[in-house]
Amino acid sequence: MTTSLPFLDLKQQFASIRAEILDAVTRALESQQFILGPEVAEFENEIGALTRCRYAVACASGTDALILALQALGIGRDHEVITTPFTFVASAGSIAQVGATPVFVDIDPRTFNIDAAQIERAITPRTRAVMPVHLFGLTAPMDEINAIATRQGIHVIEDAAQAIGAQYTKLPAGSLGQVGCFSFFPSKNLGAAGDGGMVTTNDAQLAERLKLLHLHGARHRYEYEILGMNSRLDALQAAILRVKLRYLDGWNAARRRNADRYRRLFEEFRLSEKITVPQEPPNMTHVYNQFTLRAQNRDTLREKLRSRGVPSEIYYPIPLHEQKAFQYLGYKTGAFPESERASREVLSLPIYPELTEEQQHRVVAAIAESIDN
Repeated sequence: MTTSLPFLDLKQQFASIRAEILDAVTRALESQQFILGPEVAEFENEIGALTRCRYAVACASGTDALILALQALGIGRDHEVITTPFTFVASAGSIAQVGATPVFVDIDPRTFNIDAAQIERAITPRTRAVMPVHLFGLTAPMDEINAIATRQGIHVIEDAAQAIGAQYTKLPAGSLGQVGCFSFFPSKNLGAAGDGGMVTTNDAQLAERLKLLHLHGARHRYEYEILGMNSRLDALQAAILRVKLRYLDGWNAARRRNADRYRRLFEEFRLSEKITVPQEPPNMTHVYNQFTLRAQNRDTLREKLRSRGVPSEIYYPIPLHEQKAFQYLGYKTGAFPESERASREVLSLPIYPELTEEQQHRVVAAIAESIDN
C-alpha cells in the first residue's frame, strides 16, 4: 500500500519548537491572566512592528477582524462593499454580517486576486469600501486599488488572512490599505492552537474605535460608549503565537524555496504545457499559504494523485456568487467567468516549510504519471 504524504504537517512543526511552546503556555498558565493582559499586548506590539503599523488590535478570529474593520469604518445597512467571489466565505460573509451588501468583481486569472481594472465600474453611490483579498499569500494590486479608492472616496480593507509576511513593493501586507485583517487559524503561515485574528492600522482614531468594538464597546469596566462585541484573543493563544512569530520569516522563506523547487520540477518533468503553476509578479513577495496550480480535468487528476498517496486540496470549489447563502444577491452562473473557471481548475499541493525535496519530487512525479496515464 502506498504511504500517503501529509498535506500539512503541524505535528512536525510543533516538534521542532515543542519546548518553547510549552514554556510559553506554562508562563501564561502561571500568570492566571487569560483575557487580554501583557501576553496579548506584547503580541500586538510585535505584529505592529512586523506590518509597520502603529496599531494592532487582537481579536478572536480572522472573520471577526473583518467584521470589526467594517464596523469601525461605519459600514452597515444600505452600504455596499466590493470584493471577489473567489475566496473563503468570510470575505463576503463579514460584509453581509454587518448589514451591508457584497458586490463582486471577477479575478485576474494569473493571480487569482481581484481584477483592479473591473473595480471602478462596480462602484455606486452606496459603495463605501473595497475589500481586496490577498489570496493564497500573494498581495492584490494595491497601487491600482488605492488609486481608485482615493479617486472615489472609499475605504480599503485588506483581507490579509492568508498573507502574513507578504509584501507589495517592499511594503508589508496589512499596511497597504486603511486597515488590514489577519487570521491565525492553525493552517495559516502563522497559526495558533485554535482561532485568532488581528486588525492593523496606522489611523489612531480607527484603532481607538477597534479597541472599543472588540471589548463590548467599553473603555472602562461597565461603561459602554458604543455597542460592541466580545472578540478577544486569549493570552494562551498570544503566548503560543509569540513563539511562532520568531520563526515566521524562516518558515515563509522555506515556503518560497519549496515553490521555486516545484516550478523547477514542473519544467524538468515537462509539465508546463499541461499544468499552470503560480508565478510571482516582480514587485511582490508571495508567502505561499497555498501553492495552487491550474489543471484541465482537475478532478480526475486529483483522484489519480490520491491513489498514489499524494494529497491535494481545492480552494475553492464553488465561487461565492454560486453559493446558496448568497443567492439573494441575484448573481447568475456566468457572471464571473474567471472565478468560475478557476473553481473548476485549481488544485493546491503540499507547500509547508518542512516539506522535503524528496517529497516534492514524489508529488510532481505522481502528477506526471497521472497525466501520462
